[in-house]
Amino acid sequence: MTGGPVGVGLIGAGTISDTYLTNLTSFPDVTVRMVSDLDVERAATQAAKYGVPSAGTVAELLSDPGIEIVVNLTIPAAHVDIGIAALDSGKHVWTEKPLALDRPSARKLLDRAREKGLRVASAPDTVLGAGLQTVRRVVDAGRIGVPQSALALFQSSGPERWHPAPEFLFQSGGGPLLDIGPYYLTQLATVMGSVARVTAAGGRGRDTRMIGSGPRAGVEFAVTVPTTVNALLEFAEGGSAQVLFSFDSALRRTTLEVTGTLGSLVLPDPNRFDGFTQLYLTDLEQPIELPPEGHQATRGTGVLELARAIRSEVPERASGDIAYHVLDVMLAIEESLASRHTVGVESRLRVPSPLPADWDPYARTL
Repeated sequence: MTGGPVGVGLIGAGTISDTYLTNLTSFPDVTVRMVSDLDVERAATQAAKYGVPSAGTVAELLSDPGIEIVVNLTIPAAHVDIGIAALDSGKHVWTEKPLALDRPSARKLLDRAREKGLRVASAPDTVLGAGLQTVRRVVDAGRIGVPQSALALFQSSGPERWHPAPEFLFQSGGGPLLDIGPYYLTQLATVMGSVARVTAAGGRGRDTRMIGSGPRAGVEFAVTVPTTVNALLEFAEGGSAQVLFSFDSALRRTTLEVTGTLGSLVLPDPNRFDGFTQLYLTDLEQPIELPPEGHQATRGTGVLELARAIRSEVPERASGDIAYHVLDVMLAIEESLASRHTVGVESRLRVPSPLPADWDPYARTL
């Protein structure tokens, strides 16, 4: 197709689908045509709730010629298989994070897209939110000088208290590193560039957890991944960052700071799309409060930006290559944690330009 709204099909009707469907059904430049899930009844319920015209199996969705982008909201272990099936059906892919669970699978997915002349883009698209896009414009304007160091902290007691089916968040592809890490590491990479080396330490606070809400409350399950991860990141273009991701802390804390040669920034929560930025300059006693400037959309923004990029034949901003680099960094952190040695990161990313300040998700442009 060459014009008009871009057809979208959504695979995975779980918890996160509500936010995606709320937003995607409000963007004039995309049309959600179908919802699919292994539980077809659940897919039908979501489709009806958001006015999507059809629901069905994955095979039915992939056979719809009007769907150009598949939004893959399945569990991490299924991301690559679903993504390749979508590409083989001639469709572009937007996938939830992480891109894959290992480098060969991720490379297979991206290589298949290139072979077929299609695109793979990936969450997190919080980096495209007004809060973090404001940060990009401040840094690109040189207001803090050259970024030199950063600090990232995410501490919580874990998602099992509120998530009705949290097991996958404590298994391969989950944990605070692969579940929460992409938000912080994607933002750090788009400010400071590619990561070249990592040195990590950490461990698992408990071997089992208990579901705290929903119909399965009280069910105990095994934890198979580290639930506290500390790492030192060294960037290819200079500078470093300290990061801590934990599901073991009774103290909840989210912090992201970047310091440059002329000043420092306290960034909004990278798991959100809005939020104020605080700019600290050495000659000022009080920080400058910078409100988020730009659009007010949330999850699904990346799908829309991908759709517009496809139509305009320009690179998408939340690209699969960025997601691959972030995955490469996270796997290197896991390897460093296991080996107790510094591990190099081979991949490099191209930092995209910020969104125009007047970019409007609710305008009809296609």
